[in-house]
Amino acid sequence: MEFFKLICAILATALYFAAAALSLRHFIHMFQLNSYKPKVQLKWLKDNARGFFAGHVIGAVVALICAVISLRLPMSSVGQGLLIILISAVLLFSAICMRPKPAKIPLKYTARIKRLIFTLCIIYLLPAAALMILYDWGFAVVFAAMYVLWVLLSPWAVLLANLINRPVEQAINRRYINDAKRILSECPNLTVFGITGSFGKTSVKYFLDELLSVKYNVLKTPGNFNTPLGVVKTIRGELRATHDIFLCEMGAKNVGDIKEICDIVHPKHGIITSVGPMHLESFGSIDNVKKTKFELADTLPEDGLLFLNTDDENVREHAGNRRYIGYGIENRGGWHCENLSVSSSGSEFDVISPSGERCRYKTRLIGKHNVINICGAVAAANALGISLEELKPAVRRLESVPHRLELKRNGGVTIIDDAYNSNPTGAKAALEALGMMDGYKILCTPGMIELGEKEFELNREFGENAAKVCDYAAVVGKTNREAILKGLRDGGMDEEKIFAAESLSEAMAKIYGLTTGEKNKIILLENDLPDNY
Repeated sequence: MEFFKLICAILATALYFAAAALSLRHFIHMFQLNSYKPKVQLKWLKDNARGFFAGHVIGAVVALICAVISLRLPMSSVGQGLLIILISAVLLFSAICMRPKPAKIPLKYTARIKRLIFTLCIIYLLPAAALMILYDWGFAVVFAAMYVLWVLLSPWAVLLANLINRPVEQAINRRYINDAKRILSECPNLTVFGITGSFGKTSVKYFLDELLSVKYNVLKTPGNFNTPLGVVKTIRGELRATHDIFLCEMGAKNVGDIKEICDIVHPKHGIITSVGPMHLESFGSIDNVKKTKFELADTLPEDGLLFLNTDDENVREHAGNRRYIGYGIENRGGWHCENLSVSSSGSEFDVISPSGERCRYKTRLIGKHNVINICGAVAAANALGISLEELKPAVRRLESVPHRLELKRNGGVTIIDDAYNSNPTGAKAALEALGMMDGYKILCTPGMIELGEKEFELNREFGENAAKVCDYAAVVGKTNREAILKGLRDGGMDEEKIFAAESLSEAMAKIYGLTTGEKNKIILLENDLPDNY
């Protein structure tokens, strides 16, 4: 009989760990997507975890009922063992039922995540050990309590493990940062160029890399490596003594984030592409966004060059008395573009320097937003000694940054892929690009996020602006559905031209099935919400 009890205990423990692993994996993944920020994770839990708790509470109630039965009714060891296995099965079944849909971006098992999982294993071993010790004292009751306290509270277990690991993570980060500083100090001839902005910074980084490579050996932070540790990883892994210029993209979600990166890399030159209502939930106000983006400007040395997109009203207003080089299309006080023409094959435009020098450029890219970014990159490259004529082939070679007004073709359908991290100004620019093209114009979007209290109104305005440009609109998901639908209707779009879809695949199936006569379909994909939304 003791052997049977041991088998039951092992089986129950295995089922418990399986259920815990299923529950924890989702919350670990969301913690990674929320940039390992406890405050962001707590807000996400408040907004998204209700369904998880509802499902597991049902399982917990079943487990408690089984536990009461085991106490109230005389049961043999075999009966109690079978009841324990039943409770374990209920636990696992509820965890399976509550598992999330497949993720767009899978969990990355980084060294930090592995350390977090190790600590969670220790935390979850504690009730399993208690289970074994208290086996002869209301085993079912102990197991039911373990279910409620550990599996039901798994979202907070992730935060607890992160808190336990915090001293270790801080020590590791300091070591990496100091190593990156050492590597930079061993490259005295390296010029660091900081690039930031609410939007456009990644595009400008890629454009500037192509243009500066005409004359220099350039290293850029890859992809979206725009956090302090992302920058540090690039320096430690890729920077060599042969590099002339390091293009450092700087992202931010809180006041002080840009300064933290600047204190590591000490940029000589900088470019601020825009200031807009991005990440207002963490920044709190647009004034904090302005202050944070200009942390780059405030750290440049006396002989450093600051390039500003003066078409952006927030950038222009916050520039103050700083010495800077402006660029844009509308504002012609510095570098600017004229005679812009757009077609399905790309754009053509003139770039005029402050001294009046003019050069005509062709690019496969579309949209005023891209042209402004190219203008800023041309201004910066010219300031670093490359002539406007030398830059013409490089501008022709420029390609869209993936999912940022990226022009694609699928048979007779043209797709403007602007699915990466949409914002009000970028969405407006995308609609302008769509409006300049000939065809049956279709918007497919889930709307914009991280806009704080302004989120509903800004998405409503987006929908209203879209109604003036688009022939058809598909709204994906429920996050911003109500706001966008109201905007589309306020903008005068006919109800039969609006489609609400649960998923992108459903929306695209509907769009591809539309009859548009002789007009070619032009589809604007504006934003793609991450898994934590």
